[in-house]
Amino acid sequence: MAARLLAVALSAAILLVAVGGRGVFPVSGAGRPSVERELDAARAAIRRAARRHGNNASSAAGTWFRGDDVDYALLARVYRNPAAFHRSYVEMERRFKVYVYEEGEPPLLHLGLCKDIYTIEGRFIEQLELLAPPASGVRTWDADRAHAFFLPFSVVQMVELAYRPLSYDRAPLLSLVGDYVRVVASRHPFWNRSAGADHFMLSCHDWAPDVSKGDPELYANGIRALCNANTSEGFRPGKDVSIPEINLYTGDTPRQLLGPSPGLSARPYLAFFAGGQHGHIRELLLRHWKGRDPATFPVYEYDLPSATGNSSSHKRRGRDRQSDYFAYMHRSRFCLCPSGHEVASPRVVEAIHAGCIPVLVTDGYAPPFADVLRWESFSVSVPVADIPRLKEVLERIPTAEVERLREGVRLVKRHFTLRQPPERLDMFHMILHSVWLRRLNFRLDH
Repeated sequence: MAARLLAVALSAAILLVAVGGRGVFPVSGAGRPSVERELDAARAAIRRAARRHGNNASSAAGTWFRGDDVDYALLARVYRNPAAFHRSYVEMERRFKVYVYEEGEPPLLHLGLCKDIYTIEGRFIEQLELLAPPASGVRTWDADRAHAFFLPFSVVQMVELAYRPLSYDRAPLLSLVGDYVRVVASRHPFWNRSAGADHFMLSCHDWAPDVSKGDPELYANGIRALCNANTSEGFRPGKDVSIPEINLYTGDTPRQLLGPSPGLSARPYLAFFAGGQHGHIRELLLRHWKGRDPATFPVYEYDLPSATGNSSSHKRRGRDRQSDYFAYMHRSRFCLCPSGHEVASPRVVEAIHAGCIPVLVTDGYAPPFADVLRWESFSVSVPVADIPRLKEVLERIPTAEVERLREGVRLVKRHFTLRQPPERLDMFHMILHSVWLRRLNFRLDH
């Protein structure tokens, strides 16, 4: 406890050093006109690509990424506009620059947890921090060249260090966010110039949407990249960014998900779920389907049987239980991904890696990368009200359509993969592309 309080005190002191009101600075730096011209040029290039090729599969050849052996009809089915996405992504690689504020110190700033359910928050912060000249990529140290500004605080670390368990008091977390924004606004002209509209934060903690209210302009104007992308709780799909939730227990992709996934003939189960009663949607799912049809529609709580049939899951070590969990995914056509206490679920990414079609059972969820991807081409969305009919809904999907959905799953897998170091079109770069689109204020679905 003493260490926790010391860490909080030190971090709070670091944040408050420069706080004394928001400074007054010139409206624009010397580099701003060129930044705006770059954004205008990128918009024009994307519009030309969209008009020239539209969503026509036959005209898509030559407008996709080099080295990809793709079926252009499949591209047109999975991507809202393949040519526009390709042009937008290339323009991002060519132009997009992010300035990372250097104020503050770990553990609350510039550091995040890089494993478990919060993997993406820590890994994204870490990767931006690791970028350095001469191969700094998207990161710039010249703020006048930046198209976007990253606020490198970790909500996960704030909860760990500044929240008193069972107090239900989030005020200290909101204060930390508000203090940090005041720091950067008092030291730099960039926040005040746009009222935060070209700034972004990223977090996978359930409380992140609420914590962002620590600064009213961040909540109202800023780009919030969130796992908890719930439109009924203030998430704005056109302004905010939905990011995938991914649960890497050790920080690495489980070995069971690294190899090729089985074909449809090796998948005897229609659908599969295992998990706890976290939230009303899961409670409803388990009430209707737990243990009802284990031969074709296995739904379990914490009693997942061994893949070998020797013993129930809760009696075995965590690694063995995880292996059984992924074995069921590999043997299922569909993987049920109901919301828990919040809308996002790591099962979506796990299903994609297992070659299992994700079934989104949720209300108000804005899925990741929906500016670019047609989720209906690689997943199934089922309203919560249809949970009693869930098996019937999935049984009525023809085999040919199941195969088409699996083709979509295989195509988008790269976008839901974390690489170290990051690679083109992986999760890290797709998140950046989502931020890039918000800075362009451009839609790719036409």
